[in-house]
Amino acid sequence: MPAQDPVIRCRNVWKLFGHSPKNYLETAKGGRSFDEIRQDGYIAAVRDVSVDVGKGEMLVIMGLSGSGKSTLVRCMSRLVDITGGEIAVDGTDIMKLDERELIQLRRRKMGMVFQSFGLLPHRTVLENVAFPLEMRGQDRHDRRERALEVIKLVGLEGREEYYPRELSGGQQQRVGIARSLAIEPDIWFLDEPFSALDPLIRREMQDEFLRLRGMLGKTIVFITHDFDEALRLADRIAIMKDGAIEQCDTPDKIVLKPATPYVAKFTEDVEKSRVVHAGGLVVPVNGYALEGAPVDAGATILQLARQLVNDTREVLPVQGKDGAIMGAMKRQDALDILLGPV
Repeated sequence: MPAQDPVIRCRNVWKLFGHSPKNYLETAKGGRSFDEIRQDGYIAAVRDVSVDVGKGEMLVIMGLSGSGKSTLVRCMSRLVDITGGEIAVDGTDIMKLDERELIQLRRRKMGMVFQSFGLLPHRTVLENVAFPLEMRGQDRHDRRERALEVIKLVGLEGREEYYPRELSGGQQQRVGIARSLAIEPDIWFLDEPFSALDPLIRREMQDEFLRLRGMLGKTIVFITHDFDEALRLADRIAIMKDGAIEQCDTPDKIVLKPATPYVAKFTEDVEKSRVVHAGGLVVPVNGYALEGAPVDAGATILQLARQLVNDTREVLPVQGKDGAIMGAMKRQDALDILLGPV
């Protein structure tokens, strides 16, 4: 869950397309559906969205094409201006920033990676990665050193003098990620960065991304239309439909307790034992006698399968990352996920 003071805070955010959308939003009756708004001649790309993103959290926003996920992220970075509501970054209302202040905010705090790599074809890998630092006016020696550092970080050491045409799709994507990381952003926006890659390279890039994330501890907003990708990467998932967030929760809770029939459709083919973790089934101790070795909160039910089948305890203590017991897991609840309810 996000911290008390979130890095990004969205409150009742709207983005309408049409004639005089601000006037329409101010005069229209509340609670109008996406279709009713469309009948009035407007498109509600983002519809009354409130969501927070905590420091170091990865929020994955997903939905089908046209659901509003990319527009919402562009609102968060103010690549597009919102029609109504409020977006604050580190407590600053970004809609009140002038152009110079907004540019400084992006240069200082934000990194962005999009589906199209956007590499400069006549510049080498090193020159592409150093480009945002050049735009910032950084000293040539310093920007070269920083570019070499992030090139090594993303596994492209030895290819500094290659041109984009000499790289594979996965390698080009790594250049885009390195270029974004070069400015050392606090907040990282990624809009379907792996969707153009074939499945094997995509899996490889997900692994690489998880490695980078573990090392760097960035606050990340990641867009995808792939539910498996969302489950693999996210701390929380926000599922959008018709510009609104249907549910925003941990992968465990979305799989176990989908809030709407639309969310349930995403989860119906998911093998829950591969997704649900012991920590997602924790209940208060409530007088249970916790005995024996604890299970790791981060272990999936599938990973615990052999132990669950052979264990005779009614409840198992669950241990968090800090080594402390965070609660109890009922063995039968876990077995129901693993084998199906009796």
